Amino acid sequence: MSEMPLDTNERVIESTEKRPLPVLPWLREPAAALRHGWLRLGLPAKLLMLTAVFVLLAEILIFLPSIANYRLSWLNDRLTAANVAALAAEAVPGRNVPPALRNELTRTALVRAIAVRRGGARRLVLPPVTELSIDEHFDLREPPGLTFGQSLARRISEIGDAINVFFARDDRLIRIVGFLGPRFDDVIEVVLPEEPLKRAMVSYATNIVFISIMISLITAALVYFAISALLVRPMMRLSRNMLRFGENPEDASRIIAPSGRSDEIGTAERELAHMQRLLTQALIQKNRLAQLGLAVSKISHDLRNMLANAQLISDRLTAIPDPTVQQFAPKLIASLDRAINFCNTSLRFGRAEEAEPRRELLRLKPLLDEVADGMGLPREDRIAWTLEVDDQLLIDVDHEHLFRVLSNLTRNAVQAIESQGDGVRGEIRVKAWRDGRKVFIEISDNGPGVPAHARETLFRPFHGSSRTGGSGLGLAIASELVAVHGGKLELLETPIGATFLIELPDRMIR
Repeated sequence: MSEMPLDTNERVIESTEKRPLPVLPWLREPAAALRHGWLRLGLPAKLLMLTAVFVLLAEILIFLPSIANYRLSWLNDRLTAANVAALAAEAVPGRNVPPALRNELTRTALVRAIAVRRGGARRLVLPPVTELSIDEHFDLREPPGLTFGQSLARRISEIGDAINVFFARDDRLIRIVGFLGPRFDDVIEVVLPEEPLKRAMVSYATNIVFISIMISLITAALVYFAISALLVRPMMRLSRNMLRFGENPEDASRIIAPSGRSDEIGTAERELAHMQRLLTQALIQKNRLAQLGLAVSKISHDLRNMLANAQLISDRLTAIPDPTVQQFAPKLIASLDRAINFCNTSLRFGRAEEAEPRRELLRLKPLLDEVADGMGLPREDRIAWTLEVDDQLLIDVDHEHLFRVLSNLTRNAVQAIESQGDGVRGEIRVKAWRDGRKVFIEISDNGPGVPAHARETLFRPFHGSSRTGGSGLGLAIASELVAVHGGKLELLETPIGATFLIELPDRMIR
């Protein structure tokens, strides 16, 4: 046969490498079914199966060196028996072994022929009856001074030879070489059939496999029960509790009770219980707020009708010529209008989005005076009202929104000062200035200040009140109204009292 040209070989190899490996269609459905079945198994079943498989793999790794050692031990036994037979044969006068004795010696040693070599001279002690065809040669002598790598390679080769015994022909003949004396050159050579070795190894392997399976199952069961008690059952308890809690998160009785463990499972239980308590409290509060909102809507509806009647009556006050009435009637009407608008806003509070502020450019000083009049400031010998605001300072805001913000902050300052007692003289100071396209308003008082525990939730509804009996809505509303203008409201760090800073940017010019 002529050799294929080199370039043709290269083209064949290249085409083979580029060709995609064929996908076996008959493997797709079993693989998909196996994967589907594995995903449907529970955690305990997966744990039991994996433990059994891993232990069985460990037993297989132990089995391979074990079967190799068994083969070497069996062959060394044959060499020992052959050495005894050789000594018996050499003891015969003239070394002429009778056929009956020869057959008995080879049968006992399970060999076909025996040869010895001493001092470089080889002699056939028990020759074969017929001509033999040897299939494999194995040298059981291990030279001294082997390195670790050489010794490891020899062990791997011995494992391969042991595995080959199971797949070899039953009539295979092998030649074994082993030590005869202290010298490396003094050896004994034996020719024997491999079939007895194969039968012995099959029997040994069967016992080892049976024992391995039993050890695997027992170990898997012990590991399963141990891990199940330590991990699987607590994890299943956590998952069942999460499912049960998810059905009704508002039921506090469904919160998991931590087992008191100090390991990672115990930490997970405590953290889950903490999160469930927070969620339960938040949901209960949300429901209460929803109920409160419904009640406020009903109250606002009826209060709006009452204020509308009061507004009609107050309109008649403008016809009374009394100077005092004429002085206070416009303020009363303006307050009633603001209250009616506030009721209307409360009724629209449940909408998903807030209405855009009706911004206009107005002077800040008159608005502050209006807030002071509404709060009765200044109060003689009790609360001073100090303004550091330019009369011509303009601000781009919704008049009603800013009035509510300033009223809430001023009312909080008044209540903080009054909480100190009658003998303390308080002061509320308002400063305002413009910096580019932003206006800053600073409202400060010399009251007791904001407690540390209230600072983190200061602008959250029903959380940020620092006054006993307070609802915590004032600052939340003020912060929300400032936010819809694109600004922010923050509490400044001051040594005395409380200082709030309002930052309000002008509208973006489009």
